Amino acid sequence: MTSTSRVAIDVGGTFTDVVELTPATGEIRFGKVPTTPSQPTAGVLDAFGTTRAPMADIGMFTHGTTLGLNALLTRTGARTAVIGTAGFRDVYLLGRTDRRTNYDITYRPPPALLERYDTFEVPERSLFDGSVHLPLDEDAARAVATEIASRGYDSVAVAFLHSYANPAHETRMREILAEVAPDVVVTVSHELSREYREYERTSTAVLDAYVKPIVRRYLTRLEGELAAGGFEGRFLMTRSGGGAMTASAAREQPVSLILSGPAGGVIGAAEFGKLIGSDNLITIDMGGTSLDASLVIDGQPVLHQGAEFESLPINTPSLYIHTIGAGGGSIAWLDGAGALQVGPQSAGADPGPASYGKGGTQPTFTDAALAVGYMGGSAALGGRLTLDDRAALDALSLLADKLDMSPLALARGIIRISTTKIMGAVRAITVEVGRDPKDFALLSFGGGGGLVAVDVAHELGIPRVIVPPGQGAFSAFGMLFADVQHDFARTAVTPLASLDSPEVEASFAEMGLDAAAALAADGFGADAQVLTRSVDVRYAGQEHSVTVPVPATPPAGTSPAAALTSPASLAPAPTSLAAAPTSLAGAPTSLSPAATSLAAAPTSLAAAPTSLSPAPTSLAAVVMREFTELHERQYGHVMDDPIEVTTLRLRATGRVEKPALSLLPERDSGPVRAEGTRDVYVSAAEPAVPYALYTREALLAGDEIAGPAVIHEHTATTVIHAGDHLRVGSHGEMVITIKAAS
Repeated sequence: MTSTSRVAIDVGGTFTDVVELTPATGEIRFGKVPTTPSQPTAGVLDAFGTTRAPMADIGMFTHGTTLGLNALLTRTGARTAVIGTAGFRDVYLLGRTDRRTNYDITYRPPPALLERYDTFEVPERSLFDGSVHLPLDEDAARAVATEIASRGYDSVAVAFLHSYANPAHETRMREILAEVAPDVVVTVSHELSREYREYERTSTAVLDAYVKPIVRRYLTRLEGELAAGGFEGRFLMTRSGGGAMTASAAREQPVSLILSGPAGGVIGAAEFGKLIGSDNLITIDMGGTSLDASLVIDGQPVLHQGAEFESLPINTPSLYIHTIGAGGGSIAWLDGAGALQVGPQSAGADPGPASYGKGGTQPTFTDAALAVGYMGGSAALGGRLTLDDRAALDALSLLADKLDMSPLALARGIIRISTTKIMGAVRAITVEVGRDPKDFALLSFGGGGGLVAVDVAHELGIPRVIVPPGQGAFSAFGMLFADVQHDFARTAVTPLASLDSPEVEASFAEMGLDAAAALAADGFGADAQVLTRSVDVRYAGQEHSVTVPVPATPPAGTSPAAALTSPASLAPAPTSLAAAPTSLAGAPTSLSPAATSLAAAPTSLAAAPTSLSPAPTSLAAVVMREFTELHERQYGHVMDDPIEVTTLRLRATGRVEKPALSLLPERDSGPVRAEGTRDVYVSAAEPAVPYALYTREALLAGDEIAGPAVIHEHTATTVIHAGDHLRVGSHGEMVITIKAAS
């Protein structure tokens, strides 16, 4: 097989984005096709139809999909049962006390994924130390399996008490289910999470089981269709934690895909930021249905050790992303008080905004942007879809008449409301958690990001906006950088001093063996394997912890400094993690699961100790020093209380070859010139302000543009205003310097 191309495809609510990279030349091509909700694989195959290389010549395909997330949002997942330890049948339904239920009289919990009728229990009991208090009652287990089969369940989650310490009973329960109910898909909690807290682990298992049949069918069908087209390369899926996983692994653990939709963009933002020398970024990704805001600090995306979907915990690492219903398809409507609202309802891909000409009649953000002049009906969106100016104005007029406004004034109001909502999302991840937006650049992407980014920056005092090349398909672009990842964890509630004990090293070594085996199964040799260790640490008696990266313990005869720079791979079968990755510069920036302040998130792990000399040589001392700094940053204080470790963590990374991007040539004759102007409705007092028009594909490195201007491209549009200044960088990025507020 001749591998001449790499392809990434991101399926969104309205459009499916495709990026094709030719490694030999560094050339990148961006494309966009309509999403096909009723036939999920059809849109993916349509996207492949836009690539130059045939499937047989594609060496790697990385894919992001919201299929599992959409099944949860619409409650259309599999019919799921849950099996727990006798006496703990209601762990999942009881959950944890939520303060919203105590103080918010308007709060209503989201619809449940299952009812008590769907919960079962089996006599068995393991203790927190892994010892067996009560053996599994296999007769009772078979009776439960028989009842589950007779009721017609699609899937079942098995979550026994303390199975994180001893998974034997869960493993046997799965075997019994396979014998008695072979058609039922099974999830066992210990394979997803080896951490304490029964509710969180059970919730993770239930979410996985709820989407597993759907995701399995989708991936199995897609793999078959790709194979029929001649594809023989590596097939990866992006995951919630910011990396990727093989399609075969995704079929077994689809819970890792639930929050993966926006992950590609954040991965790409971090990598692209390093490339252009911007390590601290606020990212906004405005697609057709939603907007996702996130942070990159010191070149690393911020991570949660755990995530949440509609108050349901997911006990797997996830990127810290704040999502709101503010996309290009967000519908404008009047609430009960007659006030104008925008979103979260979306016109989606079918019928889409009124201007798509596919039957939509309700006005959306896209229709408003077209009406005020930001976008033009003559330019085809994604090279395929021509917007209908008249249809947009007709839809706006229906609502404008109810408000006694002109359609253009309403359109400006819709844009203003959307911008305010996006500002709120950015404030939620910065101002509200102790970060100053002025300390960041705003990296904007997605089909609608360029329409609002400059306005958001103006309002929040952000000095620079960066618009990467191919902004409309940038999430797919980011997927090209995604390494394969596996996360391992072991609960170990123990005093901090025990970090230097052989037992802790043995636990890390055990995880290291599992990690090396998992990466080898994914096709990564020892030279492409990187293992990164960390621990969750807290003051004794506290609930919340801080995740601290740690170096490997040096083997006998090795200096601490040497251990920190030793090879990162485990080969061929290590007995210790002395060879695990020792550079803290590449460790993930992280937040504890319930951190109250992003100020706590490590702003730079590059500043972590690169040598244990002359600093204290014990691992516990190194971790204590780092924990003290992070705890003060996160919670605003430190204490003299005893410190304890709660969880040992190991992230296994299989490194894929990163794309080398070609440089944009410079212009050799005079400044760039506008192609014309377009009248933009700014306000009733300024109904037709001329904005200069440019085509991004015609811009070269070093080109400069003074606002007001509209820069349209194949997949998106960027708007800058009077006083703003744009300069094109060497990698095709548009760097916009924002006019300071008077």
